[in-house]
Amino acid sequence: MITILCAGSRGDFQPYLALAMELKKLGKDVRITGMREFESFIRSYGIDFYPIQADFKSLHVDENMLKQAQSADNPLKMLLAFNKMKKYGVQIANEFYASCEGSELIIYHPGVTLGYFAAEKLGIPSILASPFPMHKTKEHTSVIQYGRKKSTPFTNLMSYSMLQGMLWLASKDSVTGFWKERFGGTPKGFGRPYERHTTKQNPAIISCSNFVFHRPNDWNENIHQRGYWFVEEKTEYTPSKELSDFLSSGEKPVYIGFGSVFHADQKEAMSKLIVDALTKSRKSGIICGMGKIANLPKNVIAVDSIPHSWLFDRVSAVCHHGGAGTTAAGFKAGVPSIIVPFANDQFAWAHRAYDLGVGSKPIPVKTLTADHLAEAIEFALQNKVKTKAKTLAKNIATENGALDCAKLIVASLGR
Repeated sequence: MITILCAGSRGDFQPYLALAMELKKLGKDVRITGMREFESFIRSYGIDFYPIQADFKSLHVDENMLKQAQSADNPLKMLLAFNKMKKYGVQIANEFYASCEGSELIIYHPGVTLGYFAAEKLGIPSILASPFPMHKTKEHTSVIQYGRKKSTPFTNLMSYSMLQGMLWLASKDSVTGFWKERFGGTPKGFGRPYERHTTKQNPAIISCSNFVFHRPNDWNENIHQRGYWFVEEKTEYTPSKELSDFLSSGEKPVYIGFGSVFHADQKEAMSKLIVDALTKSRKSGIICGMGKIANLPKNVIAVDSIPHSWLFDRVSAVCHHGGAGTTAAGFKAGVPSIIVPFANDQFAWAHRAYDLGVGSKPIPVKTLTADHLAEAIEFALQNKVKTKAKTLAKNIATENGALDCAKLIVASLGR
């Protein structure tokens, strides 16, 4: 059994689901471990799931603290948010470790470093699987400072040290607390594990296209970046009649949705801003993930969660928060991006889309207005941007990151 340890929102789980599906095709028994709220989602794709019963609700985590973590718009705020939340990890580490027992190999998200130390304790290999480039390089800035700091060899290395430090801060105390309680001390060689994946038996794999960020030449040979890990949908999505009629009623609409970073208390102000922006730009739009919205004009429709792989192929542009998975889905669809970053690595993806010529300039959520959004929509729908977005999609389609990385994982087992 191969066990994959995951953390984050639904969007964070999707690359690991894609990896698990490819491993299963290669004949491996595989399961994903994560918070119980994702169990039905993962199992619906035929992948086994080990649910962590403790979650933010059962642990009585302050919702305001969660909002702070999701809206941290600079590295210092991110560090402070992680520092406040770290104590809750101690209570779930026991369950993550239990899911590792009986496994032949552990694959772990960089926010669940328990996987590395559990694998060492159990005498089995581990693989670091990251949803973004995170290993030290002199060649480009990390995703927490890309677009904010000038790229130099020194600043680039420092930005990766900061990124790894934040990820380590998010998980080290949970490992320490669990290990002391279970084994009476700390793991052997306790420290950041990220740069320790240097052999064929313990490689690191990255979900990112080389046409978005190229693989740095100064990485060790056992860090593999072969492309994005995209989920292969089980069946073709069937839209409601209302959505189907809307999509066939005229020009392709603009998709607008902000995923898990959107909060219900923002609904009224945000929906009005979006409608105003669409009116100013004279475009139709689909607002996703904000629930039902009253009194929408005929050129705007509100929908619940819909597979990006289906919907993004049917819109003229995608406006979103800049999550790594959502950004990748927009790139894959070959449509221009309008990114409104809220926090963390979202700023990097916003800047990268603009630098690649496939999106508008970033609009940090704190500066978002109807006029700014309307201007961004008009910019993104220029022919030169649309052409570059299509070219990027064609290049991304030449990669098969999930399959290639799954083959590497099987090869690491030597059989």
